[in-house]
Amino acid sequence: MKRWIGVALLGVAVGVSAQTLRWASQGDAQTMDPHSQNETLTNNINSQIYERLTQRDAKLGLVPGLAEQWTQTGPLIWRFKLRSGVRFHDGTPLTADDVVFSIQRAKEPTSQTAVYANAVGTPRRVDDLTVEFQLAVFNPIFLQHIDQLWIMSRKWCETNRVTKPLDFKNKEESFAGTHANGTGPFMLVSRQPGIKTVLQRNPNWWGKFDGNVQEVVHTPIASDATRLAALVSGEIDFLHDPAPRDVTRLRSTPGVKIVDGPENRLVFIGMDQARDKLLYGSVPGGKNPFKDVRVRRALYQAIDIEALKTKLMSGLAVPTGGLTPSSSASFDDPALQTRLPYDLAAARKAMADAGYANGFEVTLDCPNNRYINDEQICAALAAMWAQLKIKVKVNAMPRVLYFPKLEKLDTSLFMYGWGGAVTDAETILTPLLRNRGAKGVGDYNYGNFRNDKADALAAQSSIERDPKAREQQIRGALTELREQVNLIPLHRQVIPWAARSNVTVVHRADNFVELSWVKISR
Repeated sequence: MKRWIGVALLGVAVGVSAQTLRWASQGDAQTMDPHSQNETLTNNINSQIYERLTQRDAKLGLVPGLAEQWTQTGPLIWRFKLRSGVRFHDGTPLTADDVVFSIQRAKEPTSQTAVYANAVGTPRRVDDLTVEFQLAVFNPIFLQHIDQLWIMSRKWCETNRVTKPLDFKNKEESFAGTHANGTGPFMLVSRQPGIKTVLQRNPNWWGKFDGNVQEVVHTPIASDATRLAALVSGEIDFLHDPAPRDVTRLRSTPGVKIVDGPENRLVFIGMDQARDKLLYGSVPGGKNPFKDVRVRRALYQAIDIEALKTKLMSGLAVPTGGLTPSSSASFDDPALQTRLPYDLAAARKAMADAGYANGFEVTLDCPNNRYINDEQICAALAAMWAQLKIKVKVNAMPRVLYFPKLEKLDTSLFMYGWGGAVTDAETILTPLLRNRGAKGVGDYNYGNFRNDKADALAAQSSIERDPKAREQQIRGALTELREQVNLIPLHRQVIPWAARSNVTVVHRADNFVELSWVKISR
């Protein structure tokens, strides 16, 4: 029988206050610069420090944040009234100048939130507490985009020479990477990347605390077994990402509870569809096989998705053929959700028809601390694709190395995921499913595919005022992308959290932990 073994890796003192939350996860925030990287754990930790004009409730509904109200005064104009009396952690008052500065900062080339910042138009100061946004074109989900943009102190950024986001992919270091000054419920006390991040409750926060946490210590622990042992032994209080294989046992472990729910996140496989020759592979004739839709479809149909779900994910996955993080973004339409059938015979025939009956060699890049069972999924796919005589080398690495590699398009075949609070299709169409272009369009299209038909439909849907016409444009774009197999969808994640029994947390479908809601009882 498997035995839980206690660990002493966290440096947690005996007698620590019951109002200190000791939080662990497999990975760590990539940076404290809120505009530099658009990644869930990074955003989650930064969201305790920095805030947006709007915020999300427990059901992901939009509610007032730093702005207490807003109005759309015309099709192309939005006006926001800021809360009075809000101060940054250093005591500087929040004004409209900070909002204008932050939106412009988020538009910089080194910002991964540029696609959202560009979509909200040009901000201008009306008075100290009023900001107006002038759009060049209609934006049907303007409020969803504004909710992706963090507000920073202009004075603090100028003083510390961080007026532009940190260039993470090129390993730039800056003051904003390890220091922070927001308006949020928690303040950054210390930051040791890859080791420990300490937050402390902001006594001057404008909002209301529903929880009682005074201090938070976040510790990345790479090993699944070590994280679980630390939770069971009581050395940590909350675990963001227990291994799926351990969830069933944890449900009956004394002193521990599981809180789970679906996440708005699609996990998929991407392929280099632009280069004439693969960067990482050996292919007869030297061609790039992923430029052939028959090969892409063959890889798709060689995936035994039910085996992945039951044997590897322990049921914590919802297989899909959809290309949106939420099924509602695809109008819950089975025609846009149904997978291509698992059919090895058809896959082998497609490979032969494309001229690759004897397969080829390729490297599959994969994170090992980002998605549930990410490295294990990649290994399972490699075994499945071996049945097509494709020799796959799995190249797994931590997220801190993985995402910069993809940003540089330094890949031939890769795993990726996309999701968050926004359920509209726009949240994935423009940044990830369109042709790579200017102003953030296609920034996350790391396979660098071109699908001009889908691109044109998606572009129109981004500015369409008629909801019915927009629905048809989105349907058309998703249908075309599915037919061309520009991505290979796998599943939507079901996210389990694990906590000590005296910890109360609220599970959200964006996989965000709101620390101001967490309660610890003695």
